[in-house]
Amino acid sequence: MAYAQSADARIYWEAHGSGDPPLRVMGLGASLEAWDRVAPTLATRYRTILFDNRGVGRSDVPPGPYSLEAMAGDAAAVLDAAGIESAHVFGASMGGMIAQEVALRYPARVRKLVLGCTSCGGREGVRAQPEVIAALGARTTSPGMPREQAMWAMAPYIYDPSTPRERIVEDFASRLSANGSADGYAAQFQAVRSWPGTHARLAGLRTPTLVIHGETDQLVPPDNGRVVARAIPGARLVMLPRAGHIFLTDQNEAASAAIMSFLQE
Repeated sequence: MAYAQSADARIYWEAHGSGDPPLRVMGLGASLEAWDRVAPTLATRYRTILFDNRGVGRSDVPPGPYSLEAMAGDAAAVLDAAGIESAHVFGASMGGMIAQEVALRYPARVRKLVLGCTSCGGREGVRAQPEVIAALGARTTSPGMPREQAMWAMAPYIYDPSTPRERIVEDFASRLSANGSADGYAAQFQAVRSWPGTHARLAGLRTPTLVIHGETDQLVPPDNGRVVARAIPGARLVMLPRAGHIFLTDQNEAASAAIMSFLQE
């Protein structure tokens, strides 16, 4: 088991495969197991670096509040621990917000940037409907709610209606296999809510960027992908039909092909 020391937290990380290194940054309350759908594909060509954000999985759960800026520092600490000067950085959802901060704060460390199902936050960010936000925050307002119950409450908002139920069951079983601290979730959730956003800074980003988003995403509405892509010079936008927030499950083949093609160019 490998750990990186970042300020007040030990961050758990793993490496799989060989070749150029992509660093993958996962979203709210999710451990590195949430990358299971795309991990085998990337590991065939790359030395893929995965880690658990502070507050989840095998990483420490320091007292909150957290900030996405500090979590970007955690990602940089993982690169240091892995002996990697620069990497392709792929962030999903909250991980995409963290990835934006990594690219803006440590530009020399990011070769290419993939931003999945994410937002630039701030006034330009397009918010979900109130019932979706309420479901997302249910674990913070109802501390005794079991994780699995909270996951199923969110399922209609994060998966496309066409996705077979058995795939969702597989996803949830994988996520439940890892530690999911209620305190860590609440601290991450607050980090997202207090984030000032990046829109005003994205025009200065010179990193080749792919923005990929599901067209039926209810948690981070698809217009967020369009806003981010317009704000980053030269960014490429891929919108996936019949894909919600968890597009790697809804449309795994199409999403994996778009990501691999971009990284290989």
